[in-house]
Amino acid sequence: MPQAPETLDGWYSLHLFYAIDWTTLRLLPSEERQAMVDELQSFLTTHEAARTNNVGDHALYNITGQKADLLLWVLRPELKMLNAIENDFNKLKIADYLIPTYSYVSIIELGNYLAGKSDEDPYENPHIKPRLYPELPHAEYICFYPMDKRRNETYNWYMLPLEKRQELMYAHGKIGRQYAGKIKQFITGSVGLDDYEWGVTLFADDPLQFKKIVYEMRFDETTARYGDFGSFYVGHILPTSELATFFKL
Repeated sequence: MPQAPETLDGWYSLHLFYAIDWTTLRLLPSEERQAMVDELQSFLTTHEAARTNNVGDHALYNITGQKADLLLWVLRPELKMLNAIENDFNKLKIADYLIPTYSYVSIIELGNYLAGKSDEDPYENPHIKPRLYPELPHAEYICFYPMDKRRNETYNWYMLPLEKRQELMYAHGKIGRQYAGKIKQFITGSVGLDDYEWGVTLFADDPLQFKKIVYEMRFDETTARYGDFGSFYVGHILPTSELATFFKL
């Protein structure tokens, strides 16, 4: 049987996507809408403490297009913490006007294909630790998509020898490294947690970089032969301080 590489796993991850029921929300008095926005701002501000204390983080983005209006991405050390945050969010008054459109459950993951043998605990490595337990960038734009490695009669990633997978992932990684400083990438593993096997979340100040990196990787053998993708979601950052303007009607 082909060897399964070990993974390094960090914080649990929950992507929550919502559409806004603008039609119904418009019927509310402005004072009532403002009270709901204030409650939402308070909720998000309270959870900023996780970032300060290095026990998680979150990001809020306005999604472009009709797949969703909002993306709330939350990271925490335990899965049950994500449940608690989602439940609390759903109890906010404004949640009555939010329609869930998609969610994704996963965990921050680093592949270990190219790791050498070492007696060092990788979870204490100063280069690895911030990637497993990250402080999310406040970049202007976000892109999220789920993906699988193909496994069919012709191309089956999981039946390749470890050495071949190492070779392919090395070439794949070289493309990503060319975008250092332009794109910040987070890979979350979801095997056994959600319908796809990985989620990819990209941050950039220039959304054109999302198109460039995904397009270039289409020509990489790892993607061309073995990659299957779900829907892509892209959006612009929504700071807590601008929520009142965003929900103003």
